[in-house]
Amino acid sequence: MRPVIEIVRLEEDAMWGTFGILKIHKSVFCVTLEPPDRENIRNLSSIPAQQYDCHRYQSPKYGETFKVMNVPGRDHVLFHAGNELKHTKGCIIMAQYFGKLKGKRAVLNSGNTFRQFMRIMEGHDTFHLTIQEVY
Repeated sequence: MRPVIEIVRLEEDAMWGTFGILKIHKSVFCVTLEPPDRENIRNLSSIPAQQYDCHRYQSPKYGETFKVMNVPGRDHVLFHAGNELKHTKGCIIMAQYFGKLKGKRAVLNSGNTFRQFMRIMEGHDTFHLTIQEVY
């Protein structure tokens, strides 16, 4: 069965980013961090809330990951590890929980969470992603 992934964006802050949760088959898996909405500007904005297909991708920087396909006006929107807004570059960061890092709002335990996600996705080269906003 093809995985069904949903990101529910819960909060957006121009200084700290867009915080949400990621669900796999309707169960909460982790928290997310994306840039705030800046009208889909490449490397600076979250992507529009809608439905996407995601494909397994070998990134030169992040290694094996998944790429969000057919984002209007964008490419290389990836899932990867990171902690702060400056780490997103328009991508989706996955982590275990919300917190602070050096006094800044952040997501934490990202590396382990991303590795766990990739283990869950073993045997799957694609998944369906729905992004919704509830703020």
